[in-house]
Amino acid sequence: MNTDKCGLTFSVMTLNLRFGRAEDGPNSWDNRKQRFVSFFEKHRPDFIGMQEANDFQIVFLKKQLKEYHFIGQRSPAPSYWQDNVVFYKKEWECHFQERFFLTHTPSVPSRLADSKWPRQCVIGFFKKNGTSLIYANTHFDFEPSVQKQSAKIIIKKLNDFQKHEAPVIITGDFNAKPGSLSYREFISKGAFREIFHREYSGTYHGFTGECMKRHIDWILYRGALELVEKKIIAERYHGGFPSDHFPVLAQFRIAKQTS
Repeated sequence: MNTDKCGLTFSVMTLNLRFGRAEDGPNSWDNRKQRFVSFFEKHRPDFIGMQEANDFQIVFLKKQLKEYHFIGQRSPAPSYWQDNVVFYKKEWECHFQERFFLTHTPSVPSRLADSKWPRQCVIGFFKKNGTSLIYANTHFDFEPSVQKQSAKIIIKKLNDFQKHEAPVIITGDFNAKPGSLSYREFISKGAFREIFHREYSGTYHGFTGECMKRHIDWILYRGALELVEKKIIAERYHGGFPSDHFPVLAQFRIAKQTS
């Protein structure tokens, strides 16, 4: 991250860890966690939005990411629970955070009627040297109508945050392709842009490393942000892929704020 008279440059990543209790054989958590060690030796973005994070995965990754704090962990949580957490470099200060469920009762563990799982979102309000940023990380369910409702809930919550007048970034596994109902909700009604606008390939690969044309991991942004660089990370680490999703990385420049 760099600061100059034009503003501040920083990087963000969306990363579905893959449920650590899944029976994935050679790609099970115990067999692939060292891949994350190699991965994070190379990639250290300012913000990392992780999905499907089990408690033991968070414990392991905390040891690899010592220069980071994180938000979003449910505690106490059921043993099977998957969190959406945001790791952020300690040079940023988190002034406010909220973790809520994507339902009409967001403060209560719950799910929408047609949602297979309880889904959630975590939002933080961050500052660095007088520069502000709102960052959200989420994981959507599978039914398109549920995804659309989830997008509406997040947009409303973010609009409530807009009293801070800060740019906004959303990372997540949306389980939907660009052009879907939820995507259109974010773009048309939420005024968001997506970093790969009209240049989509695929982010889910099922540990094959092959592009399956399922671009379901997005980085959305709005406000005084300039997209500097974007990348889908498809390399192998420690002999394999860290996850069944390719991580997505973006670098932004945020305009210098006067107040």
